[in-house]
Amino acid sequence: MIGTMTGLALAAMFFVGSHIVLAHGAVRPWLVSRIGDMPYRGLFSTVALLGLVWLGWAYREAPLLVLWPPEPWQWFGPLVVMPVALFLLVGGVSTPNPSAVGQEGPVGPNQVRGVLRVTRNPVMWAIGLWALAHLVPNSDVASFILFGSLAALALGGSLLLDRKMALRHGDAWLSVVTVSSNLPFRAIADGRQHFGRVLAEMGPLRLAIVVVAYAALLHGHIWLIGVSALPPL
Repeated sequence: MIGTMTGLALAAMFFVGSHIVLAHGAVRPWLVSRIGDMPYRGLFSTVALLGLVWLGWAYREAPLLVLWPPEPWQWFGPLVVMPVALFLLVGGVSTPNPSAVGQEGPVGPNQVRGVLRVTRNPVMWAIGLWALAHLVPNSDVASFILFGSLAALALGGSLLLDRKMALRHGDAWLSVVTVSSNLPFRAIADGRQHFGRVLAEMGPLRLAIVVVAYAALLHGHIWLIGVSALPPL
């Protein structure tokens, strides 16, 4: 079915569905109890990689069905959103997070530092914002399926992760929820956090990496993806 829209839809459903089934609900503890934690993580990573390869291949081979005509203004979606996504990504992968895989540890309000003051699920929101921002300039059905499924997995996954942490840690997780938010900048807007503390705890090195990564993507996008990140003249 590669080369058809049905094949792409199946790849997207497998990628999203396998993440949800293996990472949430009763399947994960059942597998861990039988094969162990590290083999489970290896299985999950293998399935995720295979699903991602299938999804990318199916997307590349899918037919072009245009949903709306491309316009220069549509390029400004990624241009505006990607600095925020990179800020969350760089902070998320470099800040200890008790809900991140491999970083399980004490759960409490003291762990809410740096980018976690913006959102307690920064990497998921980084992926979700990246996917949503790329929906606008990619005005075809295949891109809608690809980026839509990635956005749904990332943003829906942030809600499922919150639920899993609440079930696992109870009041300790509630103390984290009290001083943070899933929706980016919600806790700051509510006055429960302060953006100045976020910047101070992120530090100049992380902020410099965000700027360099954004500049590299702007100029290297055409070489990596084959399409310029800048709006056509």
